[in-house]
Amino acid sequence: QVQLVESGGGLVQAGGSLRLACLASGSSFSTYDMGWFRQAPGKEREFVAAINWSGGRTFYENNVKGRFTISRDNAKNTVYLQMDSLEPEDTAVYYCSAGRVPLVEITTTSYDYWGQGTQVTVSS
Repeated sequence: QVQLVESGGGLVQAGGSLRLACLASGSSFSTYDMGWFRQAPGKEREFVAAINWSGGRTFYENNVKGRFTISRDNAKNTVYLQMDSLEPEDTAVYYCSAGRVPLVEITTTSYDYWGQGTQVTVSS
């Protein structure tokens, strides 16, 4: 069992930055692929970024490429999402996820564990 707790959300002006963190419980963090997803009001949850268990491979949704960076620190059981050049369209609840996911499914919601989410609001 893995418990995930996100932090770092908040209100920021367009063009600003935020850094989200997701702290995972348990001793097997380094064996899990990790993902960030987001859900805006009235919309489905969508993929944002993912990083494989070793940190050697990263994946991004097209609209965030070049603006967001996912990273992990296995010694701290934490995955990060650095978000720069934020846009009002990035406003959503951001969720952290963990799982041992086939590579072809790493951008889907095929993760076993989910956090409660953290709100990110970008004002124009």
